[in-house]
Amino acid sequence: MKKRSNFQIMGRLVGLVKPLIGFMILAIIMGVIGFLAAISITVFGGYAMLDVLQMSTPITLKTAVVCVIVFALVRGFLRYAEQACNHFIAFKLLALIRDKVFQALRRLCPAKLEGKDKGNLISVITSDIELLEVFYAHTISPIAIAICMAVIMTIWISCYHWLLGLIALVAYLVIGAVIPIVISKKTGDSGMVFRSKSGELSSYVLDSLRGLKESIQYGTGEQRLEQLNQRTDQLSKEEAKMKRRTGQNMAVTNTAILVFDLVMLLVAALLYHNQMVAFDGVLIPVVAMMSSFGPVVALANLGSTLQNTFAAGNRVLDILDESPVVEEITGKQEINFQGAEVKQVTFSYGNETILSNLNLQIPQHQVTGIVGKSGSGKSTLLKLMMRFWKVQQGEIAISGKQIDQINTTNLREMESFVTQETHLFHDSIENNIRIAKLDATQEEIVAACKKASIHEFIMSLPNGYQTNVGELGDTLSGGEKQRIGLARAFLHDAPLILLDEPTSNLDSLNEAVILKSLHEERQDKTVVLVSHRESTMGIANKVYSVEHGRMS
Repeated sequence: MKKRSNFQIMGRLVGLVKPLIGFMILAIIMGVIGFLAAISITVFGGYAMLDVLQMSTPITLKTAVVCVIVFALVRGFLRYAEQACNHFIAFKLLALIRDKVFQALRRLCPAKLEGKDKGNLISVITSDIELLEVFYAHTISPIAIAICMAVIMTIWISCYHWLLGLIALVAYLVIGAVIPIVISKKTGDSGMVFRSKSGELSSYVLDSLRGLKESIQYGTGEQRLEQLNQRTDQLSKEEAKMKRRTGQNMAVTNTAILVFDLVMLLVAALLYHNQMVAFDGVLIPVVAMMSSFGPVVALANLGSTLQNTFAAGNRVLDILDESPVVEEITGKQEINFQGAEVKQVTFSYGNETILSNLNLQIPQHQVTGIVGKSGSGKSTLLKLMMRFWKVQQGEIAISGKQIDQINTTNLREMESFVTQETHLFHDSIENNIRIAKLDATQEEIVAACKKASIHEFIMSLPNGYQTNVGELGDTLSGGEKQRIGLARAFLHDAPLILLDEPTSNLDSLNEAVILKSLHEERQDKTVVLVSHRESTMGIANKVYSVEHGRMS
């Protein structure tokens, strides 16, 4: 995780406001006018008091009462409008940020996301992004409003006496700037610790739910529950620390306000005693400053409450700033599939070499088989052909052109890839198959399912193709999920089909049906078939053996 200062995080988050800058300016203007109206209620109340005491005042009691009513109405309307505008900005920006995060995840997938903590990722794209609402709705415009109000009130109070204006300025700076900065530094990285532990808890809960059957089978439920309670308690302790600091911050802020109010009152009284100001120069500046701390108090409270938000923002920025292993290729000339070749390919995961100087010819309209023990690099080779990972040495070419010189969309259109584990979305069987070709007709889906030997099973279900598969396809067996994955490949209708153990979860009968379909498809397709079954390799035109990343 990259370490960023709060000011760096704030600057990056503020930069995202650019598309809605007009609404932000409108919110600031309404906020400033609204606070001026609120302060004017107290000030005009002071003028009314002076009129009742029959002292010299530019505002009569009747005028003051009318103005107070008007200011109250204006304040209520503008406060509502400002908050509505801020929340409109916030929720629009949250939608934009989610879109940016999902785009970033697409760029990072699958290489940078393999082995990533999925629960933590879910925490980032849900609760962490949601926390940014605090920043966009309750931080940016309040800071701008506080600065504007501090300047306006300092100038206005200085009109009675420069010393009173100086006291007001110092008060605004201490409460709106000094206290938040000190509290923020004192808080340290507690917000980041809290967000990290929250993400870890989400991961643990997700992991526990997915392994619920295993926990029941082996009687480890009590241990998992105990661990869950321990992690929850640790998170609660971190949250309690943050709440205590927030309370301390509020106590310090309120004490500082009280002290500055007393200082303003004493100095104004001394000035009045020395006949340097009139009585209105005591009453009006004092009540004006007492009623004007609202904007800067909002800033003071941000010193502790924003730590959690900045930590969430930092985690979101980590995803947005992450560089993908494989960049998407665009702007190249489209090509058609005319065979593939693997030349002297070497690839490593970290320090572990998986493939070493691998060579492979994949002629068009033939079935090329690859056999080898688990961990020999067969699956890795198919991922490199899909360009999920980048070849470190050597090259993989399609139609004589290196795949890193082929448009990514063009490459994926030419290839269908069936992995050992088929992921199913929480949706109907039809929609799970249709993702391979979004505009596919019902007839095309049925034809693909027949080739994958899954049509009859689907029709035996109560709702047929509209049957929901449940989360992660839990309602289906491994073999059924695998055949749906094959149906996707047939529906995608790519000229090159990459199959990674496509029949490992199937019985002999279904394997025979699928192999027959593949054999018939060879007239129009090119197939790379990875399997450890000798029976599967019966349809291959040529079989390569991979041992320790080398071809034999």
